[in-house]
Amino acid sequence: MRASDRFGRGFTLIEVLVALAIMAVLATLTWRGIDGMSRTRAGTEQAVDRNMRLVTVLQQWERDLQTVQQGAAVPAVAFNGATLRITRESPQGIQLVAWGLRGGALWRWASPPMTRPSDIQEAWLRSQQLQGDEQGNLRLLEGVQSMQVYFYRGNGWSNAQSSADKVEVAEVAQAAASAVVVGAAQEALPSGVRLQLALPSGQLTRDIMLGGQGY
Repeated sequence: MRASDRFGRGFTLIEVLVALAIMAVLATLTWRGIDGMSRTRAGTEQAVDRNMRLVTVLQQWERDLQTVQQGAAVPAVAFNGATLRITRESPQGIQLVAWGLRGGALWRWASPPMTRPSDIQEAWLRSQQLQGDEQGNLRLLEGVQSMQVYFYRGNGWSNAQSSADKVEVAEVAQAAASAVVVGAAQEALPSGVRLQLALPSGQLTRDIMLGGQGY
């Protein structure tokens, strides 16, 4: 058979099917590779987003604690096992901030700026009854399994839930109800606050040293 006859007759059905099968295999492998790269990229972007959100949350936590303001109206920093309450400085006055864990998420509530001790006491009482839908309440970080807070006093860290804290909170509540400013019941500000969060990636610990002023 001449070469011109062999090339002029075209491809047989078997040759076409074999070629199509090879192309299908190559297309499948290519698609799997693209899909794998896409999934890896999506996972990386999600991890970056989570890390950026975590950094932002911790920066806010640090700002709240580094602007603590001591006064006679309410404790400057107090933790009741579920919520950490902080009185902090703001350009317009004093804010009461509450950090807590609800529904597997870390949230933060901040009151409007205040200048009168009676308003600060009222905000303190209101912060003990937060439901999560109040104005100023933000859901900041998802996937938090537990939250624990420690205070640095003397020469070491201790559980922030002490009998002194509980007595102090009770006296503040009683004083707020009768519009009396609490004075002598105030406890010395701890030197630092330690936050421990149980996250899916492991336990996170953050220590912040305090430098509160008076109001």
